[in-house]
Amino acid sequence: MFTRRELKQRGRRSLKKHYLIFAAACLAAAFLASEFRSSLAFTTLRSYELPADFSDPEAETPPPSQRRSIAWEDILMNIAEHDTTTSRQLSEQIKQNAIEQAKEGNPMFGRSRGMLSGLVNSVSSGSIVVSAVAAVTSITGSENLGILLLILAGELGFFLFWFLIQNTYPVIMRRIFLEGLNYSRVTPQRFLFLLRIKKWLKASRIMFVRYIYYTLWCLTIGGIFIKRYSYFMVPYIAAENPDMNGRDAVTLSRRIMQGHKWECFVLELSFLGWQILGILTLGLFNVLYTNPYKTAVFTQYYGQVRALAIEKGIPGTEALNDTWLYEKPDPALIEEKYADVISVMKKPADAAGGLTGWRAFLARNFGVLLFAREKEKQYECRQAAWVRFQELMDNADGRAYPVRLSPVPEDSRRRLVDSLNYMRCYSIWSLIVIYLGLAVFGWLWEVAMHLITYGTFVNRGALHGPWLPIYGLGSVLILTILNRLRSHPVIEFITAIVLCGFLEYMTSVFMEFTTGGKKWWDYSGYFLNLNGRICAEGLLAFGLGGLAVVYVLAPLIDNIISRLNPKVLRPVCIAAAAVFLADFSYSQFYPNTGRGITDIKAQIELQEPYAVQSDPDTQNSSIRIAYFQHPSGQPACSARQI
Repeated sequence: MFTRRELKQRGRRSLKKHYLIFAAACLAAAFLASEFRSSLAFTTLRSYELPADFSDPEAETPPPSQRRSIAWEDILMNIAEHDTTTSRQLSEQIKQNAIEQAKEGNPMFGRSRGMLSGLVNSVSSGSIVVSAVAAVTSITGSENLGILLLILAGELGFFLFWFLIQNTYPVIMRRIFLEGLNYSRVTPQRFLFLLRIKKWLKASRIMFVRYIYYTLWCLTIGGIFIKRYSYFMVPYIAAENPDMNGRDAVTLSRRIMQGHKWECFVLELSFLGWQILGILTLGLFNVLYTNPYKTAVFTQYYGQVRALAIEKGIPGTEALNDTWLYEKPDPALIEEKYADVISVMKKPADAAGGLTGWRAFLARNFGVLLFAREKEKQYECRQAAWVRFQELMDNADGRAYPVRLSPVPEDSRRRLVDSLNYMRCYSIWSLIVIYLGLAVFGWLWEVAMHLITYGTFVNRGALHGPWLPIYGLGSVLILTILNRLRSHPVIEFITAIVLCGFLEYMTSVFMEFTTGGKKWWDYSGYFLNLNGRICAEGLLAFGLGGLAVVYVLAPLIDNIISRLNPKVLRPVCIAAAAVFLADFSYSQFYPNTGRGITDIKAQIELQEPYAVQSDPDTQNSSIRIAYFQHPSGQPACSARQI
């Protein structure tokens, strides 16, 4: 039985080993408002330039940031009063003011074109709420009913977020701390623990039952204090065994805490000094130290009262059967369960598998195998096995919790990953097919979008054939230059954005230089654009597209290619590449230009995006010019009867 001092010493040692992930877990709880809500008080400090006399209508106008906040409140108030017309006018005014401010300020923060601009404008102006009310009203035929349904939908959304996230996250956080009791490494993947064992809803129900019980007890005089400590261990119990019934978990916590409630209260009270220090720093110290420290200590305390309950044979403790959270398994058992992982660990991850010289250099650094011979295939299989077992290697060497020994088995099936094998190397023939195939796909995509948006067929791109090289080149560069990053999807996503952004920017500069200053695309007016050559939403699409190429499309294409007869594949690839190169060479002297391709400047001068304007050349109010723009950035205008 440890004293409070010993518990705190053990908690500090545990926190020292796992500080980053423990602090991140507690910070996430504060952001989700699941626990430690007051710890983020320092982030809510604001400085308002208010008039000296609030009651004076002629007092100085508040700053723009406050005006926008007040307008949002006015919009919601008008909706509540069933005045959607005024709400729409207010939101439209805010939107137009924001667009004008963006035009007068940094062009990088344009707000007049693109989906991202539309989203930012809709949220900042409140028009998203007005549009939602109008949409529901048009369906129901009643404005009152529309507002009521929207309110109910909002309440349902808030409840689901609370039930599935805020209510359940304490279980996830306790699991992180429990695995840190006995092991030197806790990986970020453990945040997905409940998903991997497919018990998220069960954990949510356990915590919901605890909430109901405690809420009812709070209606009594002493229940609010006593039952707080009676049910204190429910999140820990659910973290150890989320397969339990909610009522059983609550009952077990009550039995475990029998005779320990005062002890738990005193232990919590001993952190009062740390809490005061947190208050003096507006919660910052709590975020950085007190919250993870306190949770680490109470995790140690749970381990202690759990052991006492099992020793006493308290009914229900048989459900606390995750032994390996509190002691390390025998090495022989680990070797038996992780034999396949250990065999891979004994070989270096970057070993060339018999490849030497330039072949090993290309395979290791760029994922390219010019010849698909037996040695190349063996190397590819070893790389795939290393990636497949990478997250289990810490389990196999005893540094992390052994998931294969868990009493609630985790879903370790990775059929899609295994079949696609994204760590494969690509032959020169596969790269040619991927390049041309995705170039054709890019052309089909842009032609289809232009056809749907404007109703006219336009041969998109500078080339005359059905391909857009930037799509194919970007895909091949992501596969090769970023080859070493494939096992880290988040880093792969970020670097794909950087790589494709650089490629698009330099392509724009090169094409303008080689075609006498013609603009082939212009993102001016898009939110977060750089000189009109690249923009945030385009880069986001490149990043997501890059992930799709690396982890799904390219492996699927390579699987198909591997089944083809090489005697047929190679001549077809050579012929298709020759046609493409001929078109590319010809287009350097005679590029494909015209309406919908290079007529950007004149159209942008006419354009007032996402708006409908009166025709300046006629007084007929029934004739309007409606201006739109293509998702890729090319604007167009058309006359329509409205």
